[in-house]
Amino acid sequence: LDLPVWVTTPRGAASGPRPAIVLVHGGPWVRGGHWHWSADAQFLASRGYLVIEPEFRGSTGYGRAHMEAGFRQWGTTMQDDVADAVRWAATKGLIDGKRVCIAGASYGGYATLMGVIRYPDLYRCGVAWVAVSDPRLLLAPIWQSDMPREAREYSLPTMIGDPEKDADLLKAATPVERAREIKVPMLLAYGAEDSRVPIDHGDRIRAA
Repeated sequence: LDLPVWVTTPRGAASGPRPAIVLVHGGPWVRGGHWHWSADAQFLASRGYLVIEPEFRGSTGYGRAHMEAGFRQWGTTMQDDVADAVRWAATKGLIDGKRVCIAGASYGGYATLMGVIRYPDLYRCGVAWVAVSDPRLLLAPIWQSDMPREAREYSLPTMIGDPEKDADLLKAATPVERAREIKVPMLLAYGAEDSRVPIDHGDRIRAA
């Protein structure tokens, strides 16, 4: 798919490939970027990194087809879109393809975990905060989360996957099931009182 990509360059940077941070937005069913100040991107750019923020399939604000193309695609084509944005930037000579880190929170944290698993040679490191480490927990009826019951029963099985019909797909898209495939340094950060991504997600991925 064609997809929008936001690029923030360091001020006064010399021409030539730069080290890069791929900053993956949360949600994932939100618009990641807007034409205004972005504190995270600006901070990273001020430290010399070129920042790439892809509006991967599943992102909103670019039409229904683009959003619905992300249904049941956690860890698969949604992840491929993020990787494609990195390759595009490298092909354009914007970044040094050997000095790329992936980072994000919530779904962006999930994409960070799956990114280093699915593309072990593309990223040098990962930074994941309040990351979903097991999407199946979002669907569990007994899970302690602020996710509404209606979302767990109706919306999420369509958008992420049905816990019974799509069991194999969900297992393959679960970082805690594939933690042994992580080969690069990772920084994990979780909040003890987070009600959307409870700290059990962090405990599980750390243990794995």
